[in-house]
Amino acid sequence: MSDIIGDNAAKDLSSIIDRIERLEDEKKQIASDISDIYKETKGRGYDAAALKEIIKIRKEDPSKREARESMVDVYMRAINRWEDTPLGSGAK
Repeated sequence: MSDIIGDNAAKDLSSIIDRIERLEDEKKQIASDISDIYKETKGRGYDAAALKEIIKIRKEDPSKREARESMVDVYMRAINRWEDTPLGSGAK
């Protein structure tokens, strides 16, 4: 390989691949740790799906979330199903 791209480039590519592989291993460990936390919360009686949704919402840009929620509201009103949603029933 070093004949094709040169010794420095081969070493550089090898270093990049090693770094990526190390990070992939760390990513697997972090994913495992997160999974363990969800299992722990489930054992405490919390709803893991709700927690995941909260985390997803907190990651969103507030203005984009507001625009999406507004569009959902428009669509729900358009199909006259708003009263069947948690937000709709709370607004009565």
